[in-house]
Amino acid sequence: MKFGLIAGNGKFPFMVVEGARKSGAQMAVAAIREETDPAIEQLTDRIKWVGIGQLGKMIRFFKEEGVDRAIMAGQVKHVQIFSRAVPDARMLKVLLKLPRRNTDSLIGAIASELQSEGIELIDSTYFLQDHLPKGGNLTRRQPDGREREDIEYGLEIAREIALLDLGQTIVVRGKACVAIEAMEGTDETIRRAGKLVHRRLTVVKLAKPNQDMRFDVPVVGVPTIEAMNEAGATCLCITAGKTLMFDPDEMIHLANEKKIAIVAV
Repeated sequence: MKFGLIAGNGKFPFMVVEGARKSGAQMAVAAIREETDPAIEQLTDRIKWVGIGQLGKMIRFFKEEGVDRAIMAGQVKHVQIFSRAVPDARMLKVLLKLPRRNTDSLIGAIASELQSEGIELIDSTYFLQDHLPKGGNLTRRQPDGREREDIEYGLEIAREIALLDLGQTIVVRGKACVAIEAMEGTDETIRRAGKLVHRRLTVVKLAKPNQDMRFDVPVVGVPTIEAMNEAGATCLCITAGKTLMFDPDEMIHLANEKKIAIVAV
């Protein structure tokens, strides 16, 4: 079985390549020119650089490599997709058929195009199951009463906005919503909240009720804790089994050092 990787930015694609290597799987990488770290070339000799809008070129590469299962890993900024991409004929066909231009619609349509060529888009955490947290407290410090109330409030809001396919992050203080993620990403949402209301913030980052683990999986890591510390946030709530933790040991160590509580629900 041959795997293909559609690589966006950040560490996620590197983790997938490494996980595939450890499992003995073969992987061909379609690297997105506007997003992917060039260092990924050091991990594989089966790589093709494609522009964001070059869906046809990517599919041809996977077909040439005999790929029958593909994984999407790493963020591709929405701004890039909708304002800077120059689509080829195949991507243009996908964009014209979209009922709405949100993440689920776009990537779902790309998944259908891949499927039409015999390429199945699979769970992006396929090779990274040990990076998904189990339920419970992950740090030495547990959420206090105030933080638990903010978590409960944040969960209510997060579940509602998840149905709208907006961002996955809510920042709360005193059972009031301080910031909701849009296109800027989790860490920038936290920093924005810190500028509005510094200190005693609780961050809730939830998977969608019917989270499609093939794409847009919630991700947290050391930069998340750094952004929280900068903003004065003291508690992070994530979804057990459906949130990918980058460098989990280092992340939890830093949270303990900064007295930030992390809980998976």
